[in-house]
Amino acid sequence: MSWRTVVITQNCKLDYQMNHLIVRGKETVKIHIQEIAVLMIESTAVSITSYLLNELLKNKVKVIFCDEKRNPSSELVPYYGSFDTSLKIRNQIQFKEEIKKKIWTEIVREKIKQQKKLLFDQEKEEYRMLEQYEREVLPGDCTNREGHAAKVYFNALFGKSFSRKEDNAINAALNYGYALILSAINREIAMNGYVTQLGLFHDNVHNSFNLGCDLMEPFRPLVDREVVVHSIECFSKGEKQIILALLSKEVKIKGKKEKLLNAMKIYVKSVFDALEEQDESLIRFYEL
Repeated sequence: MSWRTVVITQNCKLDYQMNHLIVRGKETVKIHIQEIAVLMIESTAVSITSYLLNELLKNKVKVIFCDEKRNPSSELVPYYGSFDTSLKIRNQIQFKEEIKKKIWTEIVREKIKQQKKLLFDQEKEEYRMLEQYEREVLPGDCTNREGHAAKVYFNALFGKSFSRKEDNAINAALNYGYALILSAINREIAMNGYVTQLGLFHDNVHNSFNLGCDLMEPFRPLVDREVVVHSIECFSKGEKQIILALLSKEVKIKGKKEKLLNAMKIYVKSVFDALEEQDESLIRFYEL
């Protein structure tokens, strides 16, 4: 089972040799491809062979490329992640609006629940307001409890003057973490044979990852928690390592402790089970 997150930070060449990723830099390092869940290429001074890229995709490795500021900017998504991809996509197109709305409702409710827990753990009285919002979520979140909860939540965590649009260390850390979560969720969507473009709620024609943006929502508070707990005030190499370590964090799901990457696998599969069976009770969320 893949479990490693590999980050390439320096000038080097990446190629393939006998089921191994070969990193040729100041030293030569070999890593078995089947151990790798995520390969993040932070440096723009890295060369990589097409043969290696092909083998990484075959082995369902999520490959993330960063820009000149070392922030995630793109990723590789395979065309085919399952032997019955064509059937899965036909089913996906035909998912009924009613079950999509029910599942989106559960996702929103779970996201607010996780936000509430973080505020409670941080001894913020605003958790009581999110408790109310959680109860008030209506089908399809037609009253936008998610948006109201987000405003209260971020103001409580980072102060009333905080804005998600500002260029600061907190937002840099949040955006970095969210990008990692989105990439991991997209990987699981593709592995299950579905496409990321067709969302439950998100439907932006310019967004290739509408479904990933839907399914990642309950995991956002995990990133927020790391930023708050570690009091991130600047965002450099050390802070990035803190956020990257989140992918190996243990959570509970289906009564067992799992690494976050594996918990995402279980969660995404359960969402598709719920869609196929038209039963939102089949969704399995993580617990801390």
